Amino acid sequence: MAYQQPPLPYADNALEPHISANTISFHYGKHHATYVKNYNGLVEGTPFDAMSLEEVILQTANDASKVGVFNNGAQAWNHTFYWNGLTPNGGGAPTGAIAAKIVEDFGSVDKFKDELKNAAATQFGSGWAWLVLDGGTLKVTKTGNAQNPMTSGQTPLLCIDVWEHAYYLDYQNRRPDHVAAVIENLINWDFVNANYAAAK
Repeated sequence: MAYQQPPLPYADNALEPHISANTISFHYGKHHATYVKNYNGLVEGTPFDAMSLEEVILQTANDASKVGVFNNGAQAWNHTFYWNGLTPNGGGAPTGAIAAKIVEDFGSVDKFKDELKNAAATQFGSGWAWLVLDGGTLKVTKTGNAQNPMTSGQTPLLCIDVWEHAYYLDYQNRRPDHVAAVIENLINWDFVNANYAAAK
């Protein structure tokens, strides 16, 4: 049964001016869609076809013979998670239970934001910056290419895409400006809280 690319939770232009409709049309409509198409082609007629995307990611991680399945499956998952972590008129100070947990584990909201910005800015090449729950503690981490923290036993709560296709049409080589715009204006704290509640 083919994996379906979930619809965006907002219109293509809903994240403007921070992420343009032009970027969304290429990022969601081309890049994300291609990962889904490639993944379905690779798993068709195999036991993976009947598994959830999460199960496939965990089973194929670090298996050199399944690198194509992992890369396309993980990128399909990462992108859907990323889109859901953004919302118009989001960002700013965290709300709900995650707000107190951020202060508890990072010392302050500003310290958390600085760590997330630094992880995103210093990820060499393509990849992702994440807020994760690791053994009951919030941590910021980063992964290269299609890697996902769930393969290390961590629970993703939020991610920022720092592949160039996520920002280059809008920000060119100014990755830190893109990251700051996402953190200050687009983070969906309801989504983060839901992930945190489910993981506890």
